Amino acid sequence: MVTKAPAEIQSAPSPWYNSGVTRVLMISPEAAPLAKTGGLADVVGALPAALREFGCETAVVIPRYGSIPLKDARRVYDHLPVYLGKAGFDIAIYQAPAEYPLYLVECPRLFDRPGLYGEAGVDYPDNDVRFAVFARAALGVARHLFRPGILHCHDWQAGLVPAYLRTTLAGDPTFMGVKKLFTIHNLGYQGLFPASALQEAALDETIFNPGGLEFFGQVSYIKGGISFADALSTVSPTYAREIQTPEYGCGLDGALRTRAAMLTGILNGADYREWSPENDPLIPAPYSAQDLSGKRIAKQQLLAELGFPAEAIDRPLLGMVSRFTQQKGVDILAEVAGEIIAEDVYLVALGSGEPEYEESFRAMAERFPGRVAVRIGFDNRLSHLIEAGADLFLMPSRYEPCGLSQIYSLRYGTVPVVRATGGLDDTIDEGTGFKFQEYSGAALLGAVRAAIQAFSNRDEWHARMLRGMQKDFSWKASAQEYAALYGRLLGRA
Repeated sequence: MVTKAPAEIQSAPSPWYNSGVTRVLMISPEAAPLAKTGGLADVVGALPAALREFGCETAVVIPRYGSIPLKDARRVYDHLPVYLGKAGFDIAIYQAPAEYPLYLVECPRLFDRPGLYGEAGVDYPDNDVRFAVFARAALGVARHLFRPGILHCHDWQAGLVPAYLRTTLAGDPTFMGVKKLFTIHNLGYQGLFPASALQEAALDETIFNPGGLEFFGQVSYIKGGISFADALSTVSPTYAREIQTPEYGCGLDGALRTRAAMLTGILNGADYREWSPENDPLIPAPYSAQDLSGKRIAKQQLLAELGFPAEAIDRPLLGMVSRFTQQKGVDILAEVAGEIIAEDVYLVALGSGEPEYEESFRAMAERFPGRVAVRIGFDNRLSHLIEAGADLFLMPSRYEPCGLSQIYSLRYGTVPVVRATGGLDDTIDEGTGFKFQEYSGAALLGAVRAAIQAFSNRDEWHARMLRGMQKDFSWKASAQEYAALYGRLLGRA
C-alpha cells in the first residue's frame, strides 16, 4: 500500500498543463551542496533558482547518499514500491531544505554507502540496479509529489528515465504529454554494464539494439537518454559539435549525429554568489576590479601556506584545481613541468583522481621542492584561495565539456591558460587568457611561456585581468536558453 504524505507538506500545485508556468523536474545523481563530484552538481544546484526569472517552477530529485544527513529533511512519502521484475525495493522520499523542492530518494540498501558511485577508484558492482531503481523512484516523485511538464534528466545515471517512458510506462496516462530533455555533462562517463543489466533493470529486450541501449554488446545507460529523450543538450556549443566527431564522441558520435537536429549546446553558468572575490568568505580579503589589493593579500597567504619563499610574490604563481585524470591534461603537464619551472615560476595543484596521476603530481613536487606544491583531496577553502591567489590558472584538458574553473578564474582576475576545446574555447579569448590547440606538452609550454612573458608587462597584465573580471557568465543567460528550449518542447515557441 502506498502511503501519501499529509497534504500540507506535498508540493503539488495545479498541474503543469493548467498553468502558464513551466514545471520542470530535474533528475540528477548530484546537486550541490549535498552531493558533488564535479561540475554537474554545481549546475543542478544553481540552475533551478535561475530558472524562476523565466517562468519555470523547478524541483530536483537525487539519491539520498550516506553522506547526506536527514536531520533537517522532512519525510514526505512513505513506502513507494519499486519493482524490477521480481526484485522489490521499498523507497521513502524526503524533502531537503533548499531554494526549490529538493527530493531525496531514500533506499539504504542501495545508497547508504561511503561513496556516490564507488570507493577507492572502483565502481560499485550494482550501479546498474542502483540507478535503475533511482530512475523508477524519480518517476514516482513525478507521479505523486511534483507533476512536471518537463523531465530534465542529467547524465547516464538518469538515462533510463526516457527508456522506461518509451517502453515499460509508454501507456501510463500520468506521463502523457510530458517531455524529456537529456543533458550530457561528460560523454566520457556512459554507464556501461553487461547485457544482463537489461533484465536486472526490467527493461524490454527489444531495445537492446544499436538504436536503443546496446553499445558493442553492452548496455549503455547514457544511450537511454540519447535514443529516447525528446531533446538533447550538452554544456557548451563547441562540445555539442565535438561529440559528433570520432575524436570526441567516445563511440557514440554516430548516435549523436543521428539526433543532431535535437541537440543543443548551452553553456553552463557560474554561481557568483559563491564565486566572487567581492564577497568570498573563504579568502583573506575581498577585492574587486576597482581595488585589487586583496588579491595580493591572497597570494601572500597562499605562498605562506604552501611553504614558498616570500620573494615568490613577484613571480608568476600557476594554479590548478582539478580531478587528476588523463582528461585534465596531467600527462602533458608532467612532460614539460621542468621547462615550465625553469621559467622562474611556482605551481600549486589541488585535486584527486586516478592513482597514477596523483602519483605524477607527487613526483613533480618531490622533483621541484620549494617550486611545486601538491595537495591531494578536496579542500573547498583552498580551492577558493588558489583561484584568488594564483596569477595563472592551468586547464590543459584533453577535452572539456564546459569547465567552470576557468570562468571562476576570470572573475578572480586569475588569467586562464587553456586548451582550445569544448567550453574552454567558448569562454576564453585572446583578450582574457591564453589558448593552445594541439594536445601536446610542447603546445602547453608555448602557451605558458607566452603568458609568463605577458606577465612581465604589468600594465598590459592588469588590463587583461580587468577584461576577464568584467566578463559575465552568470546563470541568467544559460537559464534563459533552457527556458526557451523547454518552451519549444512544450509547443509554446
